Amino acid sequence: MEPLIFRNGRDVSIQGIVLDVIRENINTTPLEISPEIKFYNREQKVTTSKPYYEKPGFKLYQANCLNVLAKLPENSVDMIFADPPYNLSNGGFTVHAGRMVSVNKGDWDKSKGFKDDYDFHYKWMEACRRVLKPHGTLWVSGTYHSIYQCGHALQALGYHILNDIAWFKPNASPNLSCRYFTASHETLIWARKERKAKHTFNYDLMKNGHWAEDNLKKPGLQMRSVWSMGTPRPIEKRFGKHPTQKPEDLLKRIVLASTNKGDLVIDPFTGSSTTGIAAYLHGRKFIGIDTEPKFLDLSVKRFEELNRNLSLKFNKI
Repeated sequence: MEPLIFRNGRDVSIQGIVLDVIRENINTTPLEISPEIKFYNREQKVTTSKPYYEKPGFKLYQANCLNVLAKLPENSVDMIFADPPYNLSNGGFTVHAGRMVSVNKGDWDKSKGFKDDYDFHYKWMEACRRVLKPHGTLWVSGTYHSIYQCGHALQALGYHILNDIAWFKPNASPNLSCRYFTASHETLIWARKERKAKHTFNYDLMKNGHWAEDNLKKPGLQMRSVWSMGTPRPIEKRFGKHPTQKPEDLLKRIVLASTNKGDLVIDPFTGSSTTGIAAYLHGRKFIGIDTEPKFLDLSVKRFEELNRNLSLKFNKI
């Protein structure tokens, strides 16, 4: 999600929609960090010999995604959803609820210049391509700051682009500068590993399923490439929030559209693991990777709550 940026000592420059970076005051007990975790800097140095957290069908790593992907077998993954850094943490400020707050999300979101940013995207997509099955697919989410680099890298690596999806956010904040169009969408690129392979697409479910969260989807008509969904609801952020957190409805649709039960789904920039929540809830296996333990802790709390709720549901049957 793009922020509204104010630069100190300069004219106001509105770069997009407001990013909510104020954490909710939720009283939760912090999880202890596993003693196996070793902390280094951002430069592909974070490493761990064991998962940060592991339950049947749900696994998290605190590591650079290149290190974990390199250890996975070739042609073993059915679908990857990636929401890579937008590289917007530049010392500016954003506005939320009438207040200015820092736009910085952390070192992981700082740009290192066009070439290095492009090389970063190329390398993680190359690592993803090795582990995807021939019919496997990769979803990439981003704003105009990053998505065109990602699209170029996808094609350079030999992926076959299937769709670009516009996720329209009806509750996007206005453009206060009135200097250009209000940014009210993000782009998702859906690509297949091999051009001639037959990928998974659950067409009937997308056409005839119940999609009440999307006021653009008409019952019985083909699902189109503009999806109308709001940003995450407060209940989805009750344990805290990730600065670029995606709504559960969005990931539910992606998981149901492009995977089947029992498939392996990976998120190399898992954040608070909305991808994992959607995958596990619908019977898929999940591996999530992130360098930031505070976001992995959110993932653990969200998963354990989901697992408890599912256990209670099945025990009542």
